[in-house]
Amino acid sequence: MSNLTSSTSEFLLLEFSTVRELQILHFFVFLAFYLTTLMGNLFIIIAIILDYHLHSPMYFFLMNLAISDLGNISVTVPKSMLNSLMNSRLISYSECVAQVFLFFFFIASDFALLTIMAHDRHVAICNPLQYEAIMNNGACIQMVVIAWIISLLYAMLHTGGTFSMTFCSNNVDQFFCEIPRLLKLSCSDLYLVELGLIMFSSAAGFGCFLYIIGTYVKIFTAVHRIPSVHGRQKALSTCLPHLVVVSVFMFSSLFVYARPPSHNASDMDLVFAVIYTVLPPMLNPVIYSMRNKEIQTALCKLLKLKHVSKTISRFF
Repeated sequence: MSNLTSSTSEFLLLEFSTVRELQILHFFVFLAFYLTTLMGNLFIIIAIILDYHLHSPMYFFLMNLAISDLGNISVTVPKSMLNSLMNSRLISYSECVAQVFLFFFFIASDFALLTIMAHDRHVAICNPLQYEAIMNNGACIQMVVIAWIISLLYAMLHTGGTFSMTFCSNNVDQFFCEIPRLLKLSCSDLYLVELGLIMFSSAAGFGCFLYIIGTYVKIFTAVHRIPSVHGRQKALSTCLPHLVVVSVFMFSSLFVYARPPSHNASDMDLVFAVIYTVLPPMLNPVIYSMRNKEIQTALCKLLKLKHVSKTISRFF
């Protein structure tokens, strides 16, 4: 395999099954996941744009998160579906580069936006009198732009570090071009550079996670001091969905990156990869709309099903 260097024109992805019937089943299962995620996030985006009641910093950040989630799942799932449908494992070198770049771009933007949303909730609950002054339109747009720019630079850094290597094989033991799996194909010392970048990124991500946890400690302390039960419930109703989304995002990622790496691909590797690439984008719209009456009302107006809103409100 020594002739497979950086001139590799294509890679071979890991297939879910060699049985044709199971490949078709995989296609339809992923199609259901993808369409569910697509519709859920599109409804959130359109509802926030059209309903002026949702023109606030919290929902502005949520709209950007939905956009990022759409991009995130669109990077990996459609190619896997196409390969199963066509009974193929191939992904071109340029497609693999694009997949790595876009995947890291949207993952980083997800994490950056979740961190910003934690800051927004902290200001809203711990410093409500100055909320409008601190979280004004200009500040919100500036934070989101900075988040997207940092994500862009982050993706460029990792993509450049990964594909500056030479590869001794083109068999990627994953259903998409995942950097840890690509590093195992390296036959040059340059993989140490990308490994160092991953460790640095992990440390930065862990720092953001600690910031989110610290923020919520302050939030729950402030909520505990609110005298009225209704006030506490209202404050928690705006925080709990975000906390659940952060938990799903972090723990699904830990399933993959915090456990000991396996030398060979296994069924569990595929399962864990599906969990952290498909689950968060698909669940986020559900989590945010589950107990958020403003989102429910906006979605019902969008679908012209106002009576459903009353039924949902009585149920919850």
